[in-house]
Amino acid sequence: MSLVVFQNVSLALGGKALVDALDLRVAEHDRVGLIGPNGSGKTTLLRLIAGEQSPDGGEVRRRRDLRLGYLPQDITVRGGKALLPFVRDSIPGRAMIDAQLARATAELERQSDALASADAQASAGIEEQLMDLASEIADLHERAASFDTAFSEHEAQRILAGLGFDDSDHGRDLDELSGGWKMRAVLASLLFQRPDLLLLDEPTNHLDMPSVAWLSAFLQRYDKALVLISHDREFLNEQIDRVVSFEPEGVRLYKGNYEQYRRQRDEERVLLENRARNLQREREQMERFVERFRAKATKAAQVQSRVRALEKMEVVSLHQDRSALRFRFPASARTGRDVLKVEALDKSYGDKAVLRGVDLRVDRGDRVALIGVNGAGKTTLLRILAGEIDASGGSFTFGHNTKVGYYAQHHADALHREATVYDEVASCARDATHQTIRAALGALLFGDTEIEKKIGVLSGGERARVALAQLLVDPGNVLLMDEPTNHLDLESSERLAEALDTFDGTLLFVSHNRHFIRALATKIWCVDHGKVEVYPGSFDDYLASCRMRGVDPTVAGAAPAPTAPTAPTAPTAPVPTNGRAATSGGPPRPTGRAEAEAPAESGGRRAAKRRRGRAERELRALEKRAQELEAKVAELETLQAEQSAQLADPSVYEDAARRQALTQAVTRSQAELEVAMDTWAEVQEAIETHRGSDDAPDASA
Repeated sequence: MSLVVFQNVSLALGGKALVDALDLRVAEHDRVGLIGPNGSGKTTLLRLIAGEQSPDGGEVRRRRDLRLGYLPQDITVRGGKALLPFVRDSIPGRAMIDAQLARATAELERQSDALASADAQASAGIEEQLMDLASEIADLHERAASFDTAFSEHEAQRILAGLGFDDSDHGRDLDELSGGWKMRAVLASLLFQRPDLLLLDEPTNHLDMPSVAWLSAFLQRYDKALVLISHDREFLNEQIDRVVSFEPEGVRLYKGNYEQYRRQRDEERVLLENRARNLQREREQMERFVERFRAKATKAAQVQSRVRALEKMEVVSLHQDRSALRFRFPASARTGRDVLKVEALDKSYGDKAVLRGVDLRVDRGDRVALIGVNGAGKTTLLRILAGEIDASGGSFTFGHNTKVGYYAQHHADALHREATVYDEVASCARDATHQTIRAALGALLFGDTEIEKKIGVLSGGERARVALAQLLVDPGNVLLMDEPTNHLDLESSERLAEALDTFDGTLLFVSHNRHFIRALATKIWCVDHGKVEVYPGSFDDYLASCRMRGVDPTVAGAAPAPTAPTAPTAPTAPVPTNGRAATSGGPPRPTGRAEAEAPAESGGRRAAKRRRGRAERELRALEKRAQELEAKVAELETLQAEQSAQLADPSVYEDAARRQALTQAVTRSQAELEVAMDTWAEVQEAIETHRGSDDAPDASA
């Protein structure tokens, strides 16, 4: 059953068409991932589904009794309520039942007091009202009990614990929580409600790795419909079985998770490019034929047929490459072998010790991922090393010739709202040339118009890219990065990992994005209870170490994501050498004059007659072969048109076996068509040679 139906929906914002004539259905149990660059329309589509945005055209229909839960990126939560009651009372209808129960109970007490002082005549009416109130209260208690059974307080506490809240937080007012923890509170309330359709816009942005792992497991057990936006590749793969992708050519629908979408997209690209090449070859062959036989009256019909075919020939639209964050870090100055040494480092906030006696060492070229629960001290450690805050005790020393670059989430929020994008980046690298600054901004998708925008009008993702551009123009040779992928779209997150892979300095970074950590980390620092445990090797090495020691990796890391199966490679259809197949029954070789000139027989007339007879037979054979080849070409052209129609059907890309068989069939039919066209051209040349020969029969023969 459909929960939400889009029918011919169109919407434009700021003169840009986000969706156009979109038809989309979200059914019960669907698990949909929205894919596309920042600004392409993913969040707007969620708002359309949620009813918070109206389309310019078309219709969005929702099931009448649909219970919908929506987690936007930017939330506003009022205080005045404690955390646990906020989650528990978020169930629609429960607050109304409690209010009705309180009203009925108060009325029962008032009527009971009135009964005590009433006379006999009034008592009968009051007693009847008391009976009605008692029945109403019993019904309300029964309804409240049903709510408590379906939505128990224990379940609310379990969800809060999974999202990182302690029991001591249950009584805290929401106003006491930071923005990230308020987001967790709203997410907890949505998970507790178990709506029919759950809309999540970057739910992992403010979660640590243990909470991401818990949320992933919870959602995998969730038996309702889900629409998800996430920049975390592994999290997305674990949750979805359909993809709605915002591509340059429009909104496209695919079956499968993100990995399967990427494979289908790549296969589409290859098929379209092959089809375009085949059509170009076919076009060139037809054009050669038309050019060669345009002046031949005997070929007028065939020439006109080819001209009409050229006019009707299909035009293949190839996939456009959309803009993506792309840059390479410039070469950095070489540091000494010892980049950083930390000794007995302490940090406390009042009575709370965040770091206690931490000893660490970083060598040149290390790529260190800091993992752990929120509040464990990961960001605090980075801020101390960056010089933003002071340690309570101990020391740290950077080695010879080090220059530290630092990117943090709060840097994007600290940008000057009235400054332009260009000026904000230029202010951080006064020695950088205008060309260097423009190149850095261009790499981060800020074009000529965007660089003149004020910081205050940018989205969170755009501000994050400005802060990254500041780092790019002056990176140093030691990079400290705190959650660099937050507010980036999925593809930009992956491009950032590729760019950091080109950085020839030393990298320390905090991230909850498992794919990002896997791509970069050569060493893991697990921050927990004031201590930092060092694990040399990759993130998967760390997880393996946890399993060997019987430690749950979700305590300070994340459970390993299942490896996506590798798609089998489609066998390549054999291609005939030089575009020809080794076939029997080819055209007869043209016969030259020298071969036709047999020794003269007595009187010469008998020999000439034999030569004319032989030429007639050869010409008839050639003409018959030409007719057969023309029929074959027409048959293959019809077949190719049918195959083109099949390739245009999106369902082809959902069935791997069908797609592979069709691809092979297209390759075979194109090879056969090329051979038939080339052979036909050779036969036509032979026919012209025979007809132009002195020995060819004339019209009267």
